[in-house]
Amino acid sequence: MAGGKVIVAAVSIILVVGVVIGTIAIVNNTSNNQPLKTHNKAVEQLCQNADDKKLCHDVIGNVNSTDPKEYVSEVVKRTMDIVIKAANMSDTLSVEHGQSEPGMKMALEDCKDLLQSAMHELEASINLVNDNNFANVYRSSAELKNWLGAVIAYQQSCMDGFDTDGEKKVQSELKADSLDSVGKFTALALDVVSGLSHFLNGLDLNLNLKPASRKLLEVDEEGYPTWLSAADRKLLANVNNVKPNVVVAKDGSGQFKTVLEAINSYPKNFQGRYIIYVKAGVYDEYITVDKKFKNMFIYGDGNTKTIITGRKNFHEGTKTMRTATFSTNADDFLAKSIAFENTAGAEGHQAVALRVQGDRSAFFDCAMRGYQDTLYAHAHRQFYHNCEISGTIDFIFGYGTTLIQNSKIIVRKPMSNQQNIVVADGTDQKNMPTGIVLQNCEIMAEPALYPDRLTVRTFLARPWKAFSRAVFIENNIGDLIQPQGYIPWNPPTEANTDHCYFAEFGNTGAGANAQARAKFAKGLISKNDAAKYLAEPWIQASSWVPATGISYDAGFTKA
Repeated sequence: MAGGKVIVAAVSIILVVGVVIGTIAIVNNTSNNQPLKTHNKAVEQLCQNADDKKLCHDVIGNVNSTDPKEYVSEVVKRTMDIVIKAANMSDTLSVEHGQSEPGMKMALEDCKDLLQSAMHELEASINLVNDNNFANVYRSSAELKNWLGAVIAYQQSCMDGFDTDGEKKVQSELKADSLDSVGKFTALALDVVSGLSHFLNGLDLNLNLKPASRKLLEVDEEGYPTWLSAADRKLLANVNNVKPNVVVAKDGSGQFKTVLEAINSYPKNFQGRYIIYVKAGVYDEYITVDKKFKNMFIYGDGNTKTIITGRKNFHEGTKTMRTATFSTNADDFLAKSIAFENTAGAEGHQAVALRVQGDRSAFFDCAMRGYQDTLYAHAHRQFYHNCEISGTIDFIFGYGTTLIQNSKIIVRKPMSNQQNIVVADGTDQKNMPTGIVLQNCEIMAEPALYPDRLTVRTFLARPWKAFSRAVFIENNIGDLIQPQGYIPWNPPTEANTDHCYFAEFGNTGAGANAQARAKFAKGLISKNDAAKYLAEPWIQASSWVPATGISYDAGFTKA
């Protein structure tokens, strides 16, 4: 029966494309002396959702086609041209300024890497558009927005790396030459992809169709997501009976003594799931999982026994992105029963324990322990289940599409002149499909903070970027959270408060009273609005976000 539904949906949208093309042909041929400007109407509909309508018309207005996928193709290609220009500019600036000071060198090198990643996302977008008809492009619009959202993440991360006055001057040069244009054109691409529905509706067709996700969100009888293969579900259910490809052990009883050696043992052109078992121990090392190492699964003996630790931090001269103890850039990364730590302490300021960039990354029964900027949910779709995440300032932050379920969010004691903020999301454009959602979690104070939890100010979130999004659903929120809930990015200014989206539904606990929330926050939202941010709607077009092991109806666990 399910297969029949898929066939019907596919036939329906093919028919829709036929209707669209047929409608265009009819409109073009039913004129007397005043032919209807179908092309202009199509452009108008696609640009209706754009913030910069003039730029939209300038870019796609001259496309000599009535096929809407050609409009998408044009704006994505133009974005690629701008990103290439920015990458070349970063190379030039690296030659001119890269040796001036360590911070400048790091910032420019990071920009180069990030812009290379942006080109990778755009290349995938161009291939998808070129290799498919309008029906499939429309049905893949969420995938396109996922990739384009990552481009914005990399553009913003590039700018984030410049801190000192000298670095800011170089940042300004890079922004003026090309980086600002990367943001504008990628935002336009997001607007045009989002405008495909306006295009169809603008032809006065009652289509009532939605882009389809590749797989619906479902769980099996054991509570694991069906997008995981049977082998992967078995891995997560009982890792003790799994035969790993390699074993890491500090005592020499495995093939490797360090985690990094094991990760770098990933064979060339490997197919399938590469499994690494890390025996109990404290591994003091810095690790990056290369984007080529796809489908990796790393598991330990528990998040109090297998610990990967480091202490790089911003205070001692390392850029935030590089402070991460563990970074993963690879798609389809899985981790279970491991702790990722940054022990720099509150005095280290930005000090990342875990940075996650690869798409469809999932963490089960893990711990992320740090203070400021503990978990960097950098880009793409990410899921955290039954984890422990601790910190002080912005300790869950990033530009990704992030879902955290059934986890302990532990607020720690900051320095005497600091306050705590749980979430800082980097959504910078209105059509970025990004944000941070916490569902069915417990937000609590660590023992060291508990006696002072009512005097040390703690907030749920602050708007890092213009369209910051943080949604709290069915959590147990402790009394440590201030009644106002949220603060601007840099008080007393109201920066980034006009378009941010901070919302709550179904929370309990002494800190869940939303009556006195900051005026710029949405505060309590309806069940229908909250449903947009539960697991299935939040990941409608993605194939990766899993559900919790708890039974629920339509994504809610309690309501």
